[in-house]
Amino acid sequence: MKIRSAPAILALVLWAGSRTGAAESPVIVVDFSNPQLDPFHWTLTLHPDGSGHFQSEMGKPPQGGSQEIDAPNIDRDVRLSASFTSHVFEVAQRHKFFNEDCESRLKVAFQGWKKLSYTGPEGSGSCTFNFSKDKEIEALGDSMSAVAETILEGARLELLLQHDRLGLDKEMEFLVDAAGNGQAQQICAIREILVRLAEDDEVMERVRKRARLLLAQGDT
Repeated sequence: MKIRSAPAILALVLWAGSRTGAAESPVIVVDFSNPQLDPFHWTLTLHPDGSGHFQSEMGKPPQGGSQEIDAPNIDRDVRLSASFTSHVFEVAQRHKFFNEDCESRLKVAFQGWKKLSYTGPEGSGSCTFNFSKDKEIEALGDSMSAVAETILEGARLELLLQHDRLGLDKEMEFLVDAAGNGQAQQICAIREILVRLAEDDEVMERVRKRARLLLAQGDT
């Protein structure tokens, strides 16, 4: 029988512990779908430290060829603020890790199916709704949609910076308004592109000013 050295045994124990910790780390996934929108489907995965991943799927381009530049399919890591992330996980805990029926079944306009899922050492669960009977769950769904809007706007800004710098003016005006009324949340998720715009002497001063404004507001 081969005898392992003490350092080798310690390394093995630490590796096994890290693997166990990774498996038990809680995660929340938001899955949204609405065939009437573009993107028609997106998912946002969120970890307790604010790290996460966003993926989106665009529908088929309209016939006739639209001249507007829109965000392509997105598949990227994101980071949200500590306070926002903490709130999301607290809501999950208060609602049995989403292991409950949250659809109102009221006759309301279709807004898109939102599925909230939780997996972690305490348990797991999920619920799907168009409009939730619980105000806190409905508000969480709205907030997550607003975060997705921010990430999508960031991707649009990246494309416009490359292909249509004049179009940045209108897009940044929209983003500032959306951040002000809550349609776009967690601007910190697109900090990188905002810094690039704020420091780019080749874009309009209005664009740079709005980028600085959004960066100054931050997210807590």
